[in-house]
Amino acid sequence: MRSRTAFYLALILLLVTGGVGLHGCAVNPVTGERQFVLFTEGQEIQMGRAADQDITAALGEYDDPELQRWVDAMGQEMAAISERPDLPWTFRVLDDPTINAFALPGGYIYVTRGILSHMNSDAELAGVLGHEIGHVTARHGITRVSRAQIAELGLGIGMILAPDLRPLGQAAGAGLQLLFLRNSREAEREADDLGLGYMSERDYDPRAVARVFEMLGRASGAEDGERIPGFLSTHPDPLERRGTILEQTTGDAPQYQGSRDDRDGFLQRLDGMVFGTNPREGYFRDGVFLHPEMAFRMDFPREWRTANARTEVQGVSPQEDAVILIELVEETSPEQARNAFLAMDGVVGISRNEDSVNGLPAAGARFRVDGNGTEFRGQVAFIRHGGLTFRVLGYAVAGAWNNREGAVLQSLASFREVTDPAILNAQPRRIEVVRTEVETTFEGFLQRYPSTVDAEVVGVMNGLRSGDVIPAGTLVKRVTGDLPPAN
Repeated sequence: MRSRTAFYLALILLLVTGGVGLHGCAVNPVTGERQFVLFTEGQEIQMGRAADQDITAALGEYDDPELQRWVDAMGQEMAAISERPDLPWTFRVLDDPTINAFALPGGYIYVTRGILSHMNSDAELAGVLGHEIGHVTARHGITRVSRAQIAELGLGIGMILAPDLRPLGQAAGAGLQLLFLRNSREAEREADDLGLGYMSERDYDPRAVARVFEMLGRASGAEDGERIPGFLSTHPDPLERRGTILEQTTGDAPQYQGSRDDRDGFLQRLDGMVFGTNPREGYFRDGVFLHPEMAFRMDFPREWRTANARTEVQGVSPQEDAVILIELVEETSPEQARNAFLAMDGVVGISRNEDSVNGLPAAGARFRVDGNGTEFRGQVAFIRHGGLTFRVLGYAVAGAWNNREGAVLQSLASFREVTDPAILNAQPRRIEVVRTEVETTFEGFLQRYPSTVDAEVVGVMNGLRSGDVIPAGTLVKRVTGDLPPAN
């Protein structure tokens, strides 16, 4: 993480001190017009590659190599006919329940298993991949970064790409912050048009994109535990765009057309896919974080906003003036880990302790930090459990510490081993693809093949509504498996 942050800051310094004059304008590969970009293509690729490391470390790739190869092959097929075929195109399926797809500069494109679980054909996926390829070919992402840099006089991009809002938390890499730079409506529409063109040239039915936007319009986001901003939070007005796409792809003289769809083949690839939050990687219930694989639990303040990523668990106070983090460290001794923490630049130890935490070996400290002119105060505990050393950290801006200290200390003191077999053996819900034996209504399907999620969720993920008739022999998704226990 520190090396990537150093790369971004060095790049910013280069641009501020002289690079702007060299690379302030470029030719847009799509339009052929002059475009304001502060980065060369090589720098764009380097930025995307570094950000990709953060994305995959924090969110993880979905563990299905065959699915990964298939999605990559479809993406490569369309990227090869784009205006930038020579980029190091990379397509990944992220192990995240959020309904989302996004692109990073340099040709790095991601779809989540959450959005895959809500699609129903090859053409729908091709439309989403084509849209994200369009963002890269038109250099929308790198243009956003360039404009953000100028808007902040060369300083704001450092805050966007390498923020020290959590100076003691190491997991939120600079690349993740790129997800929060939103495209303009004009850029989204341009990516729509480019994507429709790419998929049409490969003979995918572009009308499928209208189905995707209808699904997005109905969807409310991830089942639970969003780890990244959802598609609806970063893309404008899906139902309006659905109407535009229908105008472009239907009628007597459609602008875009194609025949490939393949519903059955697509759905068969989803059979058995994890649906929603995977409890094996840890989950929240009523403010309690439980981790079956690592066999621990910890209470977070109920009113705090929480999130779980592969590299850390975090809670943020409603006023966003305090943070609680759980993450792993390399040291095997809690005392050694505590001493290394207190040796960090800017960290000043106030007091130390070697008290165990609920019978687990531990070493802790109270501390303060001076970061960019802002003082923080906090408490840290290093706890040894299951052959691992956990850093359990809580801190706040100095002026808020007196109000947050009680909640932080109570949370840190709640870390304990889990022995309940029901929690240790918790399993994820999964998609099961079934073929209807007779013609039935949507309600009849739900009765014959019940799911462990709401009927509306089943309807959205299948593109079905109340009263719809499902022909015999149709593949339809349902969700099986129960939610894990709370305690």
